[in-house]
Amino acid sequence: MLTTVLPFLCILPPLAYGVIALGCARSYFGRRRPAPGHTPPISILKPVKGMDAGSFDNFASFCRQEYPAPWQIVFAVADPADPVIPVIKRLMGEFPSIDMELVVDATLHGPNHKVSNLINACPKAKHDLLIVCDSDIRVSPDYLREVAAPFADQQVGLVTSLYRSPGVRGAATAVEAMGFTVEMIPNVMVAMKLEGLSFALGASMAVCRQALEAIGGFPALADYLADDYQLGNKVHKAGWRLELSDCFVESVMHREDLVTVLSRQLRWSRTMRVSRPGGYLGSGITQSFPLACLALVLSGFSAAGWGAVLLLYLVRAAVAIAFSRCYVKDGIFPRWLWLLPLRDFLAFATWALSFAGNRVRWRGSLFRLLPGGKIVEI
Repeated sequence: MLTTVLPFLCILPPLAYGVIALGCARSYFGRRRPAPGHTPPISILKPVKGMDAGSFDNFASFCRQEYPAPWQIVFAVADPADPVIPVIKRLMGEFPSIDMELVVDATLHGPNHKVSNLINACPKAKHDLLIVCDSDIRVSPDYLREVAAPFADQQVGLVTSLYRSPGVRGAATAVEAMGFTVEMIPNVMVAMKLEGLSFALGASMAVCRQALEAIGGFPALADYLADDYQLGNKVHKAGWRLELSDCFVESVMHREDLVTVLSRQLRWSRTMRVSRPGGYLGSGITQSFPLACLALVLSGFSAAGWGAVLLLYLVRAAVAIAFSRCYVKDGIFPRWLWLLPLRDFLAFATWALSFAGNRVRWRGSLFRLLPGGKIVEI
């Protein structure tokens, strides 16, 4: 009797978590949304290093905004020989009506080179609503309207956006992209339901200048690897409210091999381990792959064990498809559903390996992670 029941008890945590996450997503995405109407002037700060997939089109999407108020784009580059500079100059030539500036400044203000770029660019920002957006991000024409709207409430200090990767190129990038759909977005939905939003997602962060100055500006982030998490958390602790935008942004990916993808996943995992140690450790009980294996082992690989694994992955597949088709709308599932067990195995592997070291590689530099999320460049 015990060997029949035990496998199903093993899979209960990830099974329940998946259903809870789906319920949280249904509640969030199904709510009534007010029409965006607040449109203050905006300064977009875009730190750039090197070329990304579709760099010109990514940048151009910020120039094609349907937005009535003035907005500007400030590009920040450290290296005067960076190959992205001709792309930015071409952009300026093709969109002469858009207020754009290019800041080339190699001054470092801390080990986080991206934040150093932001510090160098900030003096050029003309407006009090600032948007920080990664260089590989592409947005829809209503993006500025959507992210600016919540700031009609003066208690809102920061607005962040979920991200997705439609149109992935190959199995390796699909493995990474489905992580947004089956891990990151469900985790955000549950976190918002349980404790509210207390962090930001680096793909897109809009912050009012008053809230940014209250935490010490961008220099307060220069020693951290997870500058996005720290920005949101510091603004939250300073007494401002954080909001999640209804507008998805798109992370445009290169075709990459699995080793490169796993290296980036490990960096993210170690970053979250030191930023949210308690929550990150607890997330282990929601990992599907190790608990599926445990169910098989404890059942002696009996029919009950295999039945538990089958139940877990039938529910997991249904939840993944629901997120992908109904909420994220990224087209990942069901096409790449056959990779879901591999994704779960790799997610567990990077989770476990994150405890085995404190070194991360980021944009060609090697860093050592310190407790609390600070970094030292090696």
